[in-house]
Amino acid sequence: MRGLWLLLVFVAAAKAEKVFIGDQVIRVNVQSEEEIQLLRALETQEEWELDFWLHPVSTELPIDIRVPRSSLSSVKEYLDSHNIPFSIMIDNLQEVLDQEKAEMEENQMKERSSRSFNFGAYHPLETIYRWMDTLVAQYPNLVTKQEIGKSYENRPMYVLKFSTGGNKRPAIWIDTGIHSREWVSQATGVWTANKIASDYGKDTSLTSLLNTMDIYMLILANPDGYVYTHTNNRMWRKTRSRISGSSCRGVDPNRNWDAGFGGPGASRNPCSDSYHGPSAHSEIEVKNVVNLIKSHGNFKSFISVHAYSQLLMYPYGYSCKNVFHQAELDSVGRAAVQKLTSLYGTRYKVGSICNIIYQASGGSIDWSYNLGIKYSFAFELRDTGRYGFVLPADQIIPTASETWLALKHIMEYVRDHPY
Repeated sequence: MRGLWLLLVFVAAAKAEKVFIGDQVIRVNVQSEEEIQLLRALETQEEWELDFWLHPVSTELPIDIRVPRSSLSSVKEYLDSHNIPFSIMIDNLQEVLDQEKAEMEENQMKERSSRSFNFGAYHPLETIYRWMDTLVAQYPNLVTKQEIGKSYENRPMYVLKFSTGGNKRPAIWIDTGIHSREWVSQATGVWTANKIASDYGKDTSLTSLLNTMDIYMLILANPDGYVYTHTNNRMWRKTRSRISGSSCRGVDPNRNWDAGFGGPGASRNPCSDSYHGPSAHSEIEVKNVVNLIKSHGNFKSFISVHAYSQLLMYPYGYSCKNVFHQAELDSVGRAAVQKLTSLYGTRYKVGSICNIIYQASGGSIDWSYNLGIKYSFAFELRDTGRYGFVLPADQIIPTASETWLALKHIMEYVRDHPY
């Protein structure tokens, strides 16, 4: 009887977690506009269940697609019949995920026995939330943890505020993890928060910054999605809200802002990974941030951290026309990227979202810029596609360290150019 019970438990657990055995991530480098159209036609093939990690937008950029094992032969046949060459980036996604999981479990055991926190590892939500309390306890005169609201599934959303006093001082906003599967983003957020706290009083530039400005950090901008990537589907990107009239769940929280909402580069299909939602700010996770930014009223910079592609971008995404401060934002971005590259030689591209990747409406930095927050930027962290969303944990600290140099440059510039 017990054997049967264990079997049922195992089956239930297996059912809960989506597996990717035999799924491949393939890369296509298109040569012509015609090939882009052929790849876009693939995006509409719902029965193949393709997951585009990088979408078909231009001949300049590669296209990365996670192809379920069941669709591999159809997809490869389609590409071959149109003479479109492709290469395999990840041969069996499940193998990579199994390794990732094993590393996490091993790390959790080490952390438990040594009562430490490893910044070079991926962590579940509860561990990150517990670590925040440790950070606040360690630096009580600099760091506070504020709940800015609850998520759709009623999880608290915490912002870490770094401040040396004063009320509603000029502030810098940094969020990570708005797309839940981009794990290196949240991990970089954790490392960065620790860096800010531990460098205050030691690094003269950061110290002078924090003596006049505050930094707000939202490390888990999409907590429900993040939990879901740990428990059910590692490749989940959206929120977890229910959509009336659809069995599909979730909204792309970076297509949900009131900036060109519902325009190009956002989907009206609730089953799509880039579904914009029923209305602007329909997602409570987005609304919580909007409410905080507006009620504060003195943010001078808004920085959102994503992965992957190695890009530093500024507005707009919803339109390809230059913003008023284009020249200044471009030069700040280029100088920041120069600093980033100086550490390990990692190459980044700089430009407006629309011109550097694709037109995308309803994005957060377009919204913040339109609100009057001039220094609005978005990062796409490592890598350029070898691992994509499953960047190995041993790259967390190198990624965070180089990104810090760029972040610091932007923050110093904001401090030195008040408006």
